[in-house]
Amino acid sequence: MRGLKVLPSGRPGRGRLYVNLPDGQAVAWYDRQANRISVLADDHREAVLAVLRPYLSGTVSIGPPPVPTAGDLRRLALPPDADLAPNRPGETLLGELEHGAAGTRARHRLRQDLTAQQRMGDAFDALEPEGWRTLHCVPLPGFGPIDHLVIGPAGIFCVRTIPGRRQRAVVGDLLVTVGRAEPRPDPRWIRGAAARATALLAAKVTPALAVVDASRLETAPTVRDIRVLQPPTATPDLVASPTALKPPDVEALFAQARDTETWLPGRPHSSLAGV
Repeated sequence: MRGLKVLPSGRPGRGRLYVNLPDGQAVAWYDRQANRISVLADDHREAVLAVLRPYLSGTVSIGPPPVPTAGDLRRLALPPDADLAPNRPGETLLGELEHGAAGTRARHRLRQDLTAQQRMGDAFDALEPEGWRTLHCVPLPGFGPIDHLVIGPAGIFCVRTIPGRRQRAVVGDLLVTVGRAEPRPDPRWIRGAAARATALLAAKVTPALAVVDASRLETAPTVRDIRVLQPPTATPDLVASPTALKPPDVEALFAQARDTETWLPGRPHSSLAGV
């Protein structure tokens, strides 16, 4: 059948490939981790195999889909342009560097921010086999984009990335200071962003600061509500944290968070609740 389109779900090389009709309706998907094609409409079986053939490797199983989870149903109804999962780490900064007219100094700062976000984003993405899911550059009206929203067994973390620039970094209750640069209000920002995300997702979101490439990191003893992360121990620390979410909860929250409608301006605050 002509007109079938293959659309990725998630970042390149990860997640599923969905096969859609021209009107956007999904008729099948290919799970690359399980190496299985799930066909929703059997009359399209041969056409689905033909359009997916360039993406297949090894022995592939094919058949009807398993009983869909709530996350599966939500993903099937989600238009590709409303899906945040394909966002790359630093997606917003990439656009600013490509189209912005900032001066040399400002562009240098943007590149430092981008490098830090890409490093942390790659580290978070690598947790996927451990049952974690990550979104990058999540638009949060009134605050600006969340660098990384990390959802996994230990809970949900709203992460702001700070380039350490190989200098001493000090995290205080209200400000972060890197070297001799002007202090940044990142602690206040991340608290507000996490509180807003908590309301929208109706699940506890923990604020976190990831300080990348600092020569030394100091955190004030009074900073107890913000998770302070630093490579290379950042992701091992998350994995070793106590379990707070079961795998179905992780997938359901990821399905909710990847939908741009979740973050729309004017959306009423949900009641604060744990999952």
